[in-house]
Amino acid sequence: MNIFYINGKFIPEKQAKISIYDLGFLRGYAVFDFLRTYQGEPFYLKEHLQRLLNSAKLIGLKHNYSLNLLIKIVLKTLKKNNLKEASIRIYLTGGYSKDFILPSKPQLIIIITPIKKPPDYLYIKGGKLITKISERILPQAKTIVYTEGIKFLQEAKRKNAIEVLLISKDGKILECTTSNFFAVINKKLITPPTEQILAGITRKVVIQLAKKLKIPVIERNINFKEIKNFDEAFITATNKEILPIVKIDKIKIGKGKVGEITKILMIEFKKLTENY
Repeated sequence: MNIFYINGKFIPEKQAKISIYDLGFLRGYAVFDFLRTYQGEPFYLKEHLQRLLNSAKLIGLKHNYSLNLLIKIVLKTLKKNNLKEASIRIYLTGGYSKDFILPSKPQLIIIITPIKKPPDYLYIKGGKLITKISERILPQAKTIVYTEGIKFLQEAKRKNAIEVLLISKDGKILECTTSNFFAVINKKLITPPTEQILAGITRKVVIQLAKKLKIPVIERNINFKEIKNFDEAFITATNKEILPIVKIDKIKIGKGKVGEITKILMIEFKKLTENY
């Protein structure tokens, strides 16, 4: 049975509860972060927790948790669970609210579960995206507000797509609902700038790997109309790693197969995680 952490206590999954007066439930006032382990070690734990703290700051969620304290709590919670590899979800909510709107003492929740990855065939054949015009509020904060994203993902599933590519009102490609986006044009790796997206940790790692491999990396606005010019495309996320994309809406990407640069980056990412 999985063991969770809730406000200083380690609680078996079936006994884990939160108050109905918690602002995360009442108003969606909460931030979270998500990471996984490789060889039992949390992957880029410090960076994920720094992003969590930054998200809390961006939405004005006050708390007394330091980076070092959060690291200790996460590692202790992980140790309580007997999992070969684990997914780690960390939530910081506005806590109990007497008036149903103003925060009081924040609530820290850590959920440890087994790893769940997309099916292997997607990494061999590639996946499909659908597009939607949508811009997240405070995109640089990882909040729990996923109403539109969940709605879009349900549609994506009906259309045999694995993710939804969000497009701004002025036609710029932003990010996916739970992933970052990359395209390859003329052997250059292109990804949207961080101003209007959530800067993913896996995204950062992939950029570092590409630079190490002498693959040119360009962070710039990508117009929706450029999709037809993509030679390759892929998305990145903690639970997807590097997942190739061969179709966006009805547009075939490149030759409709996993591209060479994507393959190279997938191999290098695997080497990194195997030796982490």
